[in-house]
Amino acid sequence: MTELNATPEKELPGETQLPGADSEEASLDDWASALAEQNDNSAVSATTAGVFQPLSKVEPNTTRNDIDMILDIPVQMTVELGRTKIAIRNLLQLAQGSVVELDGLAGEPMDVLVNGCLIAQGEVVVVNDKFGIRLTDIITPSERIRKLNR
Repeated sequence: MTELNATPEKELPGETQLPGADSEEASLDDWASALAEQNDNSAVSATTAGVFQPLSKVEPNTTRNDIDMILDIPVQMTVELGRTKIAIRNLLQLAQGSVVELDGLAGEPMDVLVNGCLIAQGEVVVVNDKFGIRLTDIITPSERIRKLNR
């Protein structure tokens, strides 16, 4: 018998032996009961598997109906003129008529963001005394995905 299979001659503190049963036999019994329980559960799963219906193939014409479901979801569209970083001390000193310098240049296209994601660029226009934006460049879906991965 090797040292790994040898049984200890002295009982360690806090370690108890099962009365009338060897610890190896007890662990084998535990494994046997666990396997039996697993086999019982798999039999139950097989009987309940018939409850679920198989998935049917989606036809191409139903894709249009799926898109119609999301067309009324509102999103936040923002046109960004430019950005800057400013210390709170300077922010608190701003008053009416103060000028804040932005990083955008005059005549440069404005960024159009939808939910914070750049989707287009455009130029500012005035329509009926309101500002608007004329889109000059739309970011392709592949470019948007590439920017998300950065």
